[in-house]
Amino acid sequence: MIFYQQPIAELFKEFKSQKEGLTDSEAEKRIQEFGPNALQEKKKKPVWVLFLAQFEDFMILILAAAAVISGIVGDLTDTIIILVIIVLNAILGFVQEYRAEKAMESLKKLTETQTKVFRDGQPVTVQSKALVPGDVIVLEAGNMVPADIRLIETFSLKIDESSLTGESVAIDKISEHIAKESLPPGDQLNMAFKGTLVTNGRAIGLVLATGMKTEIGKIADLLQEDTPVTPLQQRMQRFGKVISYLILGICALLFVAGLARGEEMFQVLLLSVSLAVAAIPEALPALITIALSLGAGRLAKKNALIRKLPAVESLGSVTYICTDKTGTLTQNKMTVVQVDAEQQAGIDSEFSNLQLGMGLCHDVHLNPKGKPEGEATELALVDRILKDFSTGQVEQLVKKFPRVGEVPFDSNRKRMSTIHQFGDQYLVLCKGASESISVILKDKKFADEANLSSEKWAAKGERVLAFAGKLIPTLPLESEWKNLENDLEYFGKVGMIDPPRETVKVSIQECRTAGIKPVMITGDHPATAKAIADEVGIWKPGDLVLTGAELAKLNDEEFANQVEKVSVYARVAPEQKLRIVQALQQKGHYAAMTGDGVNDAPSLKAANIGVAMGIAGTDVSKEAAHLILLDDNFSTIVVAVKEGRRIYDNIRKFIKYIMTCNGAEIWVIGLAPFLGFPNPLLPIHILWINLVTDGLPALALAGEKPEKDLMNRPPRPPKQSLFAEGVGYHIVWVGMLMAGVTLFTQYWAIRQDWHWQTMVFSVLSFSQLAHVMAVRSDRTFLFRQGLFSNKPLLASVGLTMGLQFGVIYLPWLNDIFRTQPLDLIELVFCGGMALIVFHAVEMEKLVRGYLK
Repeated sequence: MIFYQQPIAELFKEFKSQKEGLTDSEAEKRIQEFGPNALQEKKKKPVWVLFLAQFEDFMILILAAAAVISGIVGDLTDTIIILVIIVLNAILGFVQEYRAEKAMESLKKLTETQTKVFRDGQPVTVQSKALVPGDVIVLEAGNMVPADIRLIETFSLKIDESSLTGESVAIDKISEHIAKESLPPGDQLNMAFKGTLVTNGRAIGLVLATGMKTEIGKIADLLQEDTPVTPLQQRMQRFGKVISYLILGICALLFVAGLARGEEMFQVLLLSVSLAVAAIPEALPALITIALSLGAGRLAKKNALIRKLPAVESLGSVTYICTDKTGTLTQNKMTVVQVDAEQQAGIDSEFSNLQLGMGLCHDVHLNPKGKPEGEATELALVDRILKDFSTGQVEQLVKKFPRVGEVPFDSNRKRMSTIHQFGDQYLVLCKGASESISVILKDKKFADEANLSSEKWAAKGERVLAFAGKLIPTLPLESEWKNLENDLEYFGKVGMIDPPRETVKVSIQECRTAGIKPVMITGDHPATAKAIADEVGIWKPGDLVLTGAELAKLNDEEFANQVEKVSVYARVAPEQKLRIVQALQQKGHYAAMTGDGVNDAPSLKAANIGVAMGIAGTDVSKEAAHLILLDDNFSTIVVAVKEGRRIYDNIRKFIKYIMTCNGAEIWVIGLAPFLGFPNPLLPIHILWINLVTDGLPALALAGEKPEKDLMNRPPRPPKQSLFAEGVGYHIVWVGMLMAGVTLFTQYWAIRQDWHWQTMVFSVLSFSQLAHVMAVRSDRTFLFRQGLFSNKPLLASVGLTMGLQFGVIYLPWLNDIFRTQPLDLIELVFCGGMALIVFHAVEMEKLVRGYLK
């Protein structure tokens, strides 16, 4: 059965219902049959599965294997420490994902609604999820439509269906059946759909579909698809494979070389395991998780909720931001910006004729809290009147001209009229589009002038409303009220826009400086879209404006040739957003896409970063997104991109920091036997350096302030290696330098009969601390940054040095780590070797700056 084509009587018969609604007992039976009126969520993973999923990372598996081998051939202490690190990393990742899910649940509770429904012939209020097919419900202005319903009676009803169809203008609804075939939801004017918003009027309707059977429900299965892998995940997978092959190769080489020299197999295996532990950056997975968690926490304070942790870093790769206009770039509040009142004799001594129309010809009403409610354009008229007059004056105006009748707006006339008593006369006021007012004016000269000037305003993106009216001596019968709309006096017109948010222009310029192209996608008229885009800096001369109709005519190849030239898409349906995303991705771009409607879910899911609206967004769009804007503000996306770049920079810094030391350990352990030196480090020494000396300062690096040129660089390519831009070279040459000073220390300490193994252990530790102070920036010298500009890092370096001194000088730690106290000369020698590393890395910045 096609519901919009059926008379109401047929539908009551089909659903075994009546205008008085269902009985309570019948409603209870149907809730058992049809289930609750709610969308089925994607099946949630049990908490234990969510926790175990944290162990799937390839690096974690390598580390676990090393722990097992270490326990078999070495000391159980090493195994326990490694396993503790693995579990801590898993807990961190689990807690962040669990918190994100809980945040989503909180957002959902905010959107839970109640509905007025007839049960046993009486109006009662129930939770919307308790509705069943056959229920008869009441809709009023401000209500969210709770199910798919067929309208039985309508009274000036307008519904905002943008969440479902993308149409930004509220739709006038009717109750009569429609004979046309194959109408899309947006053209089914006698239907109201779940998740849409009543902006004006009231209605009674019959519930036809609930839950997954609604139009919204048909799209909900899109959320079952897998989320694409983020750039960081791709890089870490490649990184893990490189490290694993490197470990296996070097260990095999060392093992074969040891056996060839005639050493005991047990000792060679222990040395190989030491090398494997040295090569694996035990702290790295946990540090990346912590860095992303800290970034997600900072973003949450700035109104950006991250749903999946790796998405924090992915923001830094964005090359295109495709954004909605209404509410994201603009304030989502229509505002009168031009008033053109016709000079004529005033009907009222205090208000001009145009002000009478603006103050009286509307359906705005006050809610129980005293706040005006109604359709956006009418609210803009009331706001403007309240700028010129006090609330008391406007209330007196309404009392002076009480409304006694109205001819509601309809889509054919494109105007509305109200009738007000004025002494012993009646005032007819009419408002509507200029072309609809011009045809009912007494003086056609005004009609031509009004149309011409209105076209100029509309070309600037303004929505134009014209006003007219007349005084009549008597009130005719209601059936003749429509005939009053003729021979009217022209009162004037107003122009209104949804103005841009104050911060948007600056954010757009930041995007352009950062090499990111912002693109506007809207369901609005092309002239309106281009005007706003021009004002905020999205549209530039030479850019294309493409409408949805024009896009539909282009094949994929033709669109691909144009997609990088388009900065404004107007009259675009939500399903066309998916095509835009895919075209950009095929061109190698990394696209962020905003959306708030149900039909936006496919494009949000397909985008590299899907951005949902926390205020205006539907549950479906929030579920499909990677990022939720709690303030629905475009500028928050730019803040998130900036944070994503900062996080990636800092991750690269501590990868460079950690891997340099790991590289040094590999060189030291691998070269020492070939140089005829005894094994320089014990496994527990390596674990100490990797977890404590590496871990604490690297954690502080995660909070390093952004580089000054952060938003002056182009976006990094998503496939760019973690070792690009000199990171790999740095790891190799500084690792070799560290290994050189460490092996020299071993050679010299053995010759001087010093405590050589403790000194080797200390030089590697101190070199790392010197190194971390130098790698805080790729470009800026430490003395320019300021020693105290990252106080947590300075504190962590101080704490780590204190712990290292404890390992050297406390007797009970000497027993665990097999170290010996160093005298002053030995300690100063170790410090001097470490400073060589610091100054060498600072000199690297000088050389890089010179080469650039």
